[in-house]
Amino acid sequence: MGRLLIILGIALVLAGILSTSAGKIPFLGRLPGDIHIQRKNFSLFFPLGSSIVLSVILSLLLSYFLRK
Repeated sequence: MGRLLIILGIALVLAGILSTSAGKIPFLGRLPGDIHIQRKNFSLFFPLGSSIVLSVILSLLLSYFLRK
């Protein structure tokens, strides 16, 4: 249980760092599959492609660190 809490804490710290520096990463938010709809009084941005890439990266990292 302790090891899992440490890994989750590290993941939260990395997510915080990523969210504060997301504007400095050039490809994040501009990948193919990111949906941006802009109308007269409405704007929607759904980073589907970026979410998939981050999910794959995090899955690979967690599978590496959680091997027994």
